[in-house]
Amino acid sequence: MRRGLLALAAAAAMALLSGCAELGYLSHSVAGHLRLVNAARPVDEWLAQPELQPALRERLRLSQRMREFSVRELKLPDNNSYRRYAELGRSAAVWNVVATPEFSLNLQTWCFPLMGCVGYRGYFEQAEAEAFAAPLRAQGLEVSVYGVPAYSTLGWSSWLGGDPLLNTFIAYAEGELARMIFHELAHQVAYAKDDTVFNESFAGAVERLGAEAWLRQQGSAAALQIYRQGDARRRDFLALNLRYRERLAQLYAGAQDDAAKRAAKQALFAALRADYEQLKREAWGGYAGYDGWYARANNASLAVLGAYNELTPQFERLHARLDGDWSRFYAEVRRLAALPKPQRRLELQALSEQGATDGRHPHSP
Repeated sequence: MRRGLLALAAAAAMALLSGCAELGYLSHSVAGHLRLVNAARPVDEWLAQPELQPALRERLRLSQRMREFSVRELKLPDNNSYRRYAELGRSAAVWNVVATPEFSLNLQTWCFPLMGCVGYRGYFEQAEAEAFAAPLRAQGLEVSVYGVPAYSTLGWSSWLGGDPLLNTFIAYAEGELARMIFHELAHQVAYAKDDTVFNESFAGAVERLGAEAWLRQQGSAAALQIYRQGDARRRDFLALNLRYRERLAQLYAGAQDDAAKRAAKQALFAALRADYEQLKREAWGGYAGYDGWYARANNASLAVLGAYNELTPQFERLHARLDGDWSRFYAEVRRLAALPKPQRRLELQALSEQGATDGRHPHSP
């Protein structure tokens, strides 16, 4: 936390010296995070309360077993993160704002001194997120504002107790709770500056592989079945959307004029929603958990899906090539994170083209 606060303070000072309007946003970020960590107390203190609701008591105990598993089996950081719990009194930890042009699936980025560039802006209050989104929409950008149940401080918050468990996700089904904890801890293992796709895809691979391992070793048969059913829907959801994302990208790169592109785009989004309704009806037994997403779907929301999942299969292949050795896997990911972005992409693309091999290190003879 000390390093993170110093980085934010230095960025704020640089913004102030340059007259940059980002000072207010940076101050909002620091203050919001401090309020969040100050609300957290050790899990043991919560469990010591006789009046604690039984359901919350069970989830907190479960979370600590997952936390120990994450260190012992997944070799994730052994620090203070997710050993404290906070009741925030709201439905999300932060609200993210993402934006794209009308005919593009490239997320607009915002850059900060010492912290690099990211394809989103996070706010601790929904009203502030919507206020930031309004002028973006007025500029003609397509915008999505969505709640995020948790976020990672990349390990620098350990000084103030680490990233906490939150009411925004503690009641998730067992497999989903494991995914959340493992995903956020993965961000503390490796981080590539200015490469959201790399960072989120790596964490996505850790969450998927880790949750499956947890449920096979520690979970009940019923929990594993529920998880696999949800994961199958998630994969269907991603496959459908990434297919249309590719069709839209081809449309936007074409030579048609704006009016023709606009009409074709409208038709593609209508077809996407129709295909979703068919998938929901024929494969999911009417499961409607993604209805809200499709009601709001636009370029920005499709772009976010790409950022969070585009490279995940390559990381899963890398894990398999290293015989599932988590320590070697993380070492290789950190090596990739240190490379220039074009070289990093080339190596990951090679994994995609080669597919799973005999489990050797990709650079071993």
